[in-house]
Amino acid sequence: MGSNEKIIAELVERARAAQSRIENYSQEEIDAVCLSVAWQVYKDENIRECAKLAVSETGMGKYEDKITKHKVKVLGVLRDVLNGKSVGLIEEDRDKKIRKYAKPVGVIGALTPVTNPTATPSSNVIAILKGRNAVIFAPHPKAKKSCKFVCGLMREGLKKVGAPEDLVLYIEEPSVELSQELMRQVDLAVATGGGAMVKAAYSSGTPAYGVGAGNPVIIVAEDADIADAAKKIMISKTFDYATSCSSDNSIVIQSSVFDKTLDALKANGGYLCTNEERDRLEKWMWTPNPKTGQIALNPRIVAQSALKIAGDAGIKVPENTSMLMVMGENPGAGHWSGEKLSPVMSLWKYEDFEEAIQYQVKMTKYAGEGHSCGIFTFNEGYINRLAVGTKTSRIMVRQPQAPSNGGNFFNGMPSTVTLGCGTWGGNITSENITWKHFINLTWVSEPFPPVKPSDEDVWGDFWTKYGK
Repeated sequence: MGSNEKIIAELVERARAAQSRIENYSQEEIDAVCLSVAWQVYKDENIRECAKLAVSETGMGKYEDKITKHKVKVLGVLRDVLNGKSVGLIEEDRDKKIRKYAKPVGVIGALTPVTNPTATPSSNVIAILKGRNAVIFAPHPKAKKSCKFVCGLMREGLKKVGAPEDLVLYIEEPSVELSQELMRQVDLAVATGGGAMVKAAYSSGTPAYGVGAGNPVIIVAEDADIADAAKKIMISKTFDYATSCSSDNSIVIQSSVFDKTLDALKANGGYLCTNEERDRLEKWMWTPNPKTGQIALNPRIVAQSALKIAGDAGIKVPENTSMLMVMGENPGAGHWSGEKLSPVMSLWKYEDFEEAIQYQVKMTKYAGEGHSCGIFTFNEGYINRLAVGTKTSRIMVRQPQAPSNGGNFFNGMPSTVTLGCGTWGGNITSENITWKHFINLTWVSEPFPPVKPSDEDVWGDFWTKYGK
């Protein structure tokens, strides 16, 4: 057995032993586990330490926003978890004589991103434990201290209610090879992060939930409340310096309200680059990869402030600038159409709503197909047309995209940090990944008197119209 294989095998063995001890927990017992662990990653003094360590270790994001993210995500996931049944008989259809019993999945391997090294595992763990499972986290190598710290908090929560601490484990010295081996040995893999990570999860031979790349395109229609739209767009784009895959990347604005929208964005801290500044910014944001030589997003701009990005690119902007804006050209054909992982936004102007739809389609085809988009309008026809005409898993209407996609207290989306993007994004599901995805179901079927339709019932209308 190789060293990597042995390291993971030992972790999996410990996790299996722990999981076997809670396999027959009652609903009350497992909910107490979820509450205890959630409290450890929710109470203020612990969240402050998580946020401080996440920013200092990774150099990404904003301390105050990471605190908010922890609060909203943990409480939201816990709310959904406590409202669900995950033990024993959880559903019954008396007419069809079907009963469904929930069972654990087993040991789950969860890969976590460097952009959200404490909020992601804090949210995922509650949903995973709800199904009476164990979890082994594989952090990004640049976030291993953050993972260790937050897992330590979780283990304290487990100990408090007498549950096995090894229900939560982690790779102490993470590497790509160890993450791959983890996904091979566990019962289910969850990959929240970059495209390469997700592809590795799906190719591991283990059932997996992955997420597609984000690149939300936001449409501002002519009937939008412009002040409200600008405020919410700025909240979404600048929150935690755009670490979220749900952060807006392009705004497609109807021409009659373009100037008004631009002024509103400027009033909220947006700065529109000149053409020369845009070219300079592009050269800084997309640079050659040292290993491959291919042009890719510069890691030094990821989750940094607009002021730092502008300064590093040699662009002078006002001190109150919180978002950089550029005018986009040729939607779907260049860097400005894609994901930027930073408070940098592309602006586009459209005339007819069908043109806006095509902008969204082209840009998400370039990057982020299947993930999400948003729209500011009160026109139900526009909303329906966007839903029908685009390959997207979630559309946020008149909401800040990043805080809304994964559920919030002002909408009905299931709370999560893991967003499936369907086959459009190379994923197995287009749903928000919740505790319901971490249980197996046993269906029990009992017989009833046959209910069989006649040929006439099935084909009668068809025969009338087309003949036999």
